[in-house]
Parts: sequence; structure tokens; C-alpha cells
Amino acid sequence: MYGDTPSGAGSPVPRHHKPKPFAPVDFEPFVGGADPARISEAAHLAAQALVHHGRANEDPEVTERLVRLADKEGLEAIAELWAESPARSLPGALWRLYALRTATLQNPDRMSAFFTAGRQIAQVDHAVAGVAEPPGAEELRTMADSILSGAFDGDFDVALERTAAFCRVIALGQAHHADAAETSNESHASRLTKSSHLLVKTAEDLEASAHAWRRGELT
Repeated sequence: MYGDTPSGAGSPVPRHHKPKPFAPVDFEPFVGGADPARISEAAHLAAQALVHHGRANEDPEVTERLVRLADKEGLEAIAELWAESPARSLPGALWRLYALRTATLQNPDRMSAFFTAGRQIAQVDHAVAGVAEPPGAEELRTMADSILSGAFDGDFDVALERTAAFCRVIALGQAHHADAAETSNESHASRLTKSSHLLVKTAEDLEASAHAWRRGELT
């Protein structure tokens, strides 16, 4: 699943052994087995509990805790819940939001370079992507947090579309860097090209999830 995040994201955030922020009753029906269907149902229940709890709560401190869930619990803990979920599902969409935010926070300077290169040829609304001009490392950190906070205290479909726009700009930037590195570092260029293609697919999945959310069909 890390293939869906930008190249150079680095290793996952170390996992911290803390209770996951979901009611134990949500998981009681699934204890004692590794039935894929039950695991999938648990992932969907957890995603629904997280999103609906965040959207129903107007306390900004709650939104802040939800945004920084990956920082506190570790991206691996979130991956255990959602990384294997279908891309066009609520848990799959949440996984992509958290994974992309983590990649941005771990490599803000590199992501800024990709965004700067991609923005010059992107056919998406920069306001939708939500990055200040010019996009430095701090601007990208702010963007990552603001997009994810929008998943909980704003319109979830807009948060998904903003992330998709961001993915498309980064993908274009990676393709540009790949072209520049093709003669001097072919293997690096190949990795960037692969990552660019994966990010476009991620953008398509997030856009489809946004449409499904508006229809009331994203579960």
C-alpha cells in the first residue's frame, strides 16, 4: 500500500502501543478469528465510527486528535485496520488520506519540489489542492493537516477531492523529475515514473470515493 504514496516517503512512523480510539464493542464480534470477511467488516465499522464521530463533534481539540491519529498511533496501526480495504471504500479512502499526509510530513522538502514542478503544467485548480504560493515545506505541512481536518469538520467529499488534486500535481512533478533523471539515473527515473502512475490511480480512486460519498454510497 505504500506504493500509493509518493516516492521517497521513507519508513513508516514507528508504532506506539496505545489503545485505538474506537469502542471495544465495535470489535467484539470479530475476536478469535482471522476470517477476511469479518476483518473487512471490522475495518468498515472502525472507519464509520471515526468519520461520523469527528463530523458530529464540534470540539476543535477532537478534530486535532483525529488529524494526528497517525502521529500518535503510528501509521502501521492504521494500516492494520484499513490498508487492505478496497480503494473505493470509506476505510480505503481514510487510509489514503492518512498515508499521504504521513508521506508529506516525512519528506516535505522533496514533496515541495515535486509540487512546484507539477504545478507548472497541472490542469487542476491550485485552490482545490490547497497549497499556498510558493509551496514550501511548511505550506505542505499545513496543507496536509487542513485537508485531513476537512475530513472531520467539513465536507468529506471536498477533502477527498483536494487530496486527489494534490496527488495529480505531485504525480506530474514526479514525471518531470523522472524525465530529467532518465539519462543520469535510470533506476531512479523508473521509480519516480512508477510512483507517478500509482499516484494518478490514487487520485482516480479518491475522486470516485468523493462521488460515492455524495450519493451516500461510500461505506
